[in-house]
Amino acid sequence: MNPASDFLPVPIELSVLTGFLGSGKTTLLSSYLRLPQAADTAVIVNEIGEVDLDGAVLAATAAKVPMALLSNGCVCCAMGGDLPGTIAALIEERETRGLPPLARIVLETTGLARPGPVLRSLGPLAAHLRAQVVATFDCVRGESLLALPEAAAQIAGAQRIVLTRQDLAPAGATEAARALLARVNPLAELVAEPTAGARALAALAAPAARSPMPELAVSDDVPAHSDIRTALCRFAAPVARDALAEWLDNLAGLCGERLLRVKGVVAVRGERLPLLVQCVGTLFAPLLPFAGTANGSFLVVIVRGMRLDELRELLPSLPLTVHAATRPNAIGRPLSAVLEESCA
Repeated sequence: MNPASDFLPVPIELSVLTGFLGSGKTTLLSSYLRLPQAADTAVIVNEIGEVDLDGAVLAATAAKVPMALLSNGCVCCAMGGDLPGTIAALIEERETRGLPPLARIVLETTGLARPGPVLRSLGPLAAHLRAQVVATFDCVRGESLLALPEAAAQIAGAQRIVLTRQDLAPAGATEAARALLARVNPLAELVAEPTAGARALAALAAPAARSPMPELAVSDDVPAHSDIRTALCRFAAPVARDALAEWLDNLAGLCGERLLRVKGVVAVRGERLPLLVQCVGTLFAPLLPFAGTANGSFLVVIVRGMRLDELRELLPSLPLTVHAATRPNAIGRPLSAVLEESCA
């Protein structure tokens, strides 16, 4: 079966639910599947081992939910063509049985999966999905999680971050998490509803339509989790498209796996509208015109294990300044959906 075949009628919501081991992904998804809003939802569970424990928990929660298991290894490094084929099979089976089309699919990854390779594997279905990355953040473990490369990549690559285990965290931990995540990923919407149902509903809501870029502040402070840097690169003048593309290519080459996230809008000479630039890991979406509201011409670059000075030294030389960035308000409006949605 060709997973990109024409039986996929309309774009389907796909939430890639990621988060480090034990951070509450399955609990969050179980809460969502109990809600009436979860009708017409399918679930794909990725297990590294042979025992599908998470799948069993979810099946007990919602026995009628279409569910598929990926057990051939971590979805971000051992998938090949398995994930697109599984998605296509879920959709095709629904049509074959004469049922209404699926409204959404939730992929629960392993606790070690990075979102960039997962999104890359979805290339054959890019035109048929409206995808977003939703990450869970354990308020009990808090900042210590970000010392782990996989957890850092999950948080930095997310469009929506869910604060979990708030009821078990010490006093002040939730507010500390909000402040921490606003520095680490100022692009993300934070979900911190106190009840399980409201939190699950907000976490797995439909990917947002294009929305204004967040207001970002310049900061000279070095965060305590010093391995992760969030840079605000502001452009003083429009740049040539070829020069921007070369700079982004050199950025990906310099950083490799240390590049966690890029997003922003850049004014380009000869273009009526600025171009939307975004990537998760080193997977860049095509440069497309951005008709939304943006505060100037800028890029937010989230890296691990690098000095911000290295960004200033990238060639070709562009008219930009590089500062540490943060967002004044930890709870913000959602941004445009990740990658495939912006290309739709």
